[in-house]
Amino acid sequence: MSNIKFIDGGVCAPQGFTANGMRVGIKASRKINDTALVYSEVPCNAAGVFTKNRVKSESVKITQKHLADGKAQAAIEISGNANTCTGPQGAENALRMAKAAAGALGIKTEDVMVYSTGVIGAQFDVTKVENNIETLKAGLSKKGHEEARIAIMTTDTHYKECAVEFTVGGKVCRMGTMCKGSGMIHINMGTMLSFITTDCAISSAMLDKALHSSIEGTYNCVSVDGDTSTNDTLIIMANGMAGNTEITGPGADYDAFLEALNKMNTIMAKKIAADGEGATRLVECNVHGAATVEAARALAKEIICSSLVKAAMFGADANFGRFLCAMGYSPIEFDPEKTSIWFTSKSGANRYFENYDDFEVHGENVVQVYKDGVPMNFDEELAKKIMSEQAVEILVQCGEGNASGTAWGCDLTYDYVKINGDYRT
Repeated sequence: MSNIKFIDGGVCAPQGFTANGMRVGIKASRKINDTALVYSEVPCNAAGVFTKNRVKSESVKITQKHLADGKAQAAIEISGNANTCTGPQGAENALRMAKAAAGALGIKTEDVMVYSTGVIGAQFDVTKVENNIETLKAGLSKKGHEEARIAIMTTDTHYKECAVEFTVGGKVCRMGTMCKGSGMIHINMGTMLSFITTDCAISSAMLDKALHSSIEGTYNCVSVDGDTSTNDTLIIMANGMAGNTEITGPGADYDAFLEALNKMNTIMAKKIAADGEGATRLVECNVHGAATVEAARALAKEIICSSLVKAAMFGADANFGRFLCAMGYSPIEFDPEKTSIWFTSKSGANRYFENYDDFEVHGENVVQVYKDGVPMNFDEELAKKIMSEQAVEILVQCGEGNASGTAWGCDLTYDYVKINGDYRT
């Protein structure tokens, strides 16, 4: 039985971590916080994953360099400018951000991770960060996650954070996170910046192993629009202050840590998909009966990535042919004549999952539209009602094996085009 409990505090929930956020004026039109700082009072073991885009932000480049030794103690982030395609000046600005934070905190520059998000191909005035870094540092507190979680948002309509408490080796450990992501979200990460903190003692190597394992079934199973960003950054920092025996290899302690990480990252993946730019509903696709987990996830991803599927979800149209079509151009082998499809939803589902466990779609409203290769004579009005809820599940049963996989996306609306048609303004 899981010992995971949801708690408050976001990235500040673990022992030794504080945060803050403020507005320094990175982008003139922005009226909310635009700069965030997360700090551990002691050095941390750390690991990260980054964009797979060949075009990378200068923030990504410097953070990859700083993280090479598996150590970190702080992270600084700006919103409103991606610091991408900015050449030597952009590289210098990223370094100056790290130096400013390190100087204020009294730590090594290479122990500062740098994040950025916003417009690509524009320079920013780094002195705005440097001139406000002491104020940002002075405001670090255990409640500072409330300011930091706002500072990292761009087109997000809602902040995204979560924290859990779990037990490792008889010691109570905590893990917290905040992330941003709404557009340019695809299955190789998206415009998502994610910060994960924990007071669990775990080696850098095992952090890296856990993080890469976890994202395969969580962050890398999310798509909003098929665009892989230049800035994706997910860093996990572990300061060991919970006092458990350090996790240095596989075993029960590692399994407990990974379970907590997976639980939290799944919540965040859902939050990102639900808050897709212009979206009106979260779409969760569960594929069962596949030959392997990888095959099940691949089929689920094809469905939620399809523009025609996303348009059908916007119109609450149970046009199941689009879903089968998307599966059909996947490289995964399956037999359409052994395939069945259902749509399910729960009335009043909370698309932001503030209560985390309040959304289980199975069993309340269900309609089967396709059975073993044959279309069903289903109730169109019931199907429309189900597909009009804020969170909708596409349930697919194949006849190839016993494996299952999940992917998350959203509908495609007119507002997505409006948001991205004038993004620079």
